[in-house]
Amino acid sequence: MATTDGTTAAIETANADFRRPDLYLNRELSALEFNWRVLAQARDPKVPLLERLRFLCISVRNLDEFFEVRVASLKHWIDYGDGRPGPDGMPLTEVLARVRENAISLMHAQYETWNRELRPAMTGAGISFSDANQWSPAQTEWAREHFRRDILPVLSPLGLDSAHPFPRILNKSLNFAVVLHGRDAFGREGNTAVVRAPRSLPRVIRMPSAIADSPHHFVFLSSLLERFADAMFPGIEVRGAYQFRVTRDSELELEEDETENLARVLSEELRERGYAEAVRLELGEECPPEIRQMLLVNFGLSEADVYLCDGPVNLHRVSAVYDIVDRPDLKYPPFVPAMPAAFAQGTHVFDVIGQGDVVLHHPFESFTPVLELVRQASIDPEVLAIRQTLYRVGEDSPLIGYLIDAARSGKEVTIVIELRARFDEEANIRLADRLQEAGAQVVYGIVGYKTHAKMLLIVRREQGVLQRYAHLSTGNYHQTTSRLYTDIGLMTRHAGICEDVGRIFRQLCSLGPIIELEYLLESPFSLHRGLLAMIEREIAHAKSGKPARIVARMNALNDPSMVEILYRASCAGVDIDLIVRGSCMLRPGLPGISERIRVRSVLGRFLEHSRVYWFANGGDAELYCSSADWMERNLSRRVEACFPIRDPRLAARIFSEALQNYLDDNEQAWLLGADGQYHRAAAGDAAPHSAQRWLLERFST
Repeated sequence: MATTDGTTAAIETANADFRRPDLYLNRELSALEFNWRVLAQARDPKVPLLERLRFLCISVRNLDEFFEVRVASLKHWIDYGDGRPGPDGMPLTEVLARVRENAISLMHAQYETWNRELRPAMTGAGISFSDANQWSPAQTEWAREHFRRDILPVLSPLGLDSAHPFPRILNKSLNFAVVLHGRDAFGREGNTAVVRAPRSLPRVIRMPSAIADSPHHFVFLSSLLERFADAMFPGIEVRGAYQFRVTRDSELELEEDETENLARVLSEELRERGYAEAVRLELGEECPPEIRQMLLVNFGLSEADVYLCDGPVNLHRVSAVYDIVDRPDLKYPPFVPAMPAAFAQGTHVFDVIGQGDVVLHHPFESFTPVLELVRQASIDPEVLAIRQTLYRVGEDSPLIGYLIDAARSGKEVTIVIELRARFDEEANIRLADRLQEAGAQVVYGIVGYKTHAKMLLIVRREQGVLQRYAHLSTGNYHQTTSRLYTDIGLMTRHAGICEDVGRIFRQLCSLGPIIELEYLLESPFSLHRGLLAMIEREIAHAKSGKPARIVARMNALNDPSMVEILYRASCAGVDIDLIVRGSCMLRPGLPGISERIRVRSVLGRFLEHSRVYWFANGGDAELYCSSADWMERNLSRRVEACFPIRDPRLAARIFSEALQNYLDDNEQAWLLGADGQYHRAAAGDAAPHSAQRWLLERFST
């Protein structure tokens, strides 16, 4: 606070109302804003062309999920009378209207990026997409034959009448409404039909090289369905075929207090999720009013739920081209995650950890040591027990095989699987069945609280004494995403940390009182309280003239109590740097409120996923890593783990690589203004610096 009178400043700070609605950005609009930053990557000519295509598809998929989850929740709250505004004070009906306005703008920009930038650029690079009106006679003949031979036998067109009501339409599937004229063999008057494109059919189809206009020539399945719709209704005139796609509520609602078998109930719910309440209808721009109205009536939607598309309604499916086309020159250069020297081939992982804590920074460092730790534990006769949390994990991951081998060999294997990991529920149910069949003890955590913590604990007999080894991480035990997401993991046999991890596992698997942890912070018990206490400590240091600073990195910040105390800390003189990838409700740079707070978002080749919190603590700095964002759900309604990096050398390394490095980024960073708008960081007179590129170069040497 700008004042020369410390007493006056303290009084003003004490009297400030940090809960005023104008101090908070709207959560939903901030989350939607993130996709503009993703789309900016697709429009950046410095990004390789096929990577730009991938970013476009990510922004489209993100928008799908935003409607499936956030818009569905908004509509639910409004419909059921729970319309209380959030901390920003905006009525939910206004939020929904603003979301529609922004989503329409975003969709327009997505299709403009595809039609005017990426599609022409790819054509110039020998990757083309043609519409039916662009096909030569030879291409048209091939397309007709391909449709007749490989597509038509799979389709089940449905003429709508009293005996054939409007069909169930699967969430986000490609469909066509076909306008007909004439009578069929039974004398029935043709009017309207619906054609569902089975998900077994590819959405982009490669044209044979003999007739292709380019080395990589593709057509959309939607173009074939539209062009040859008459083949589905022989003898009846087809007057139009109009694509549509419906997005449905994908949140699973479980009455958990009445649930005896979570896996069984969840399986039943999953079967119906694809047909849950509709929240959005996407149509081609040429769709006539009568078809539009017919679809709205059948989906129970209003005009406010219609979104028009200037191209295929399933634009995200073009992402398949990224894997089909072998053009390394149009993709990011390949890289091999570095293997830390301590984990040379043949190394005994337990010996390495026994020499001191180990930090792994993914994807720049290999995930292999984590897999190797579990593999060696599964075959080591001195290992007695393995306990692990699984939130998202690839079904074909070798990790699962190691756990199964360990259970079959007689080791005590306990796995805490979070069945309700959104969109991975079915895979997790199958995974739970496999592990149980092998003899592992599988539990589903705590009813009402998602288990989001990433923890592994191994109990090993060494010279007649039981020794524990732990791995804690900011990210999932997923081999594929470990090459795509930035995360930090800690391997340790520190007795106190391992004891805390063991206590959390006992809590997840059994019954008992609130546990006291010595080193770890845990949601929903001590993490929120601990963070508030550490920020209060920084406030006290600032008031006493000691070094006071906070640097925190996370995916999202929307917990009002965290925003409020950060405002108080800024007013007290604490310098605060926040690296928030996605949604952020805090307004930085407000005079007299948040002048000392800076917020940036960094986007690049890898998805930023690490959560790191650093506190200056009067010169005796502390650094924590965590599975938790500073969100209400993470701090209050999930089981999360936050672990300290106690080795000063490792803490300094993480601060350098995961915090300061990102604060120095002036190429891929976006700075949040007090008005809620983001703008790109500018290098100015400084040398260009990309945090992710710096890490790639650092670990490639």
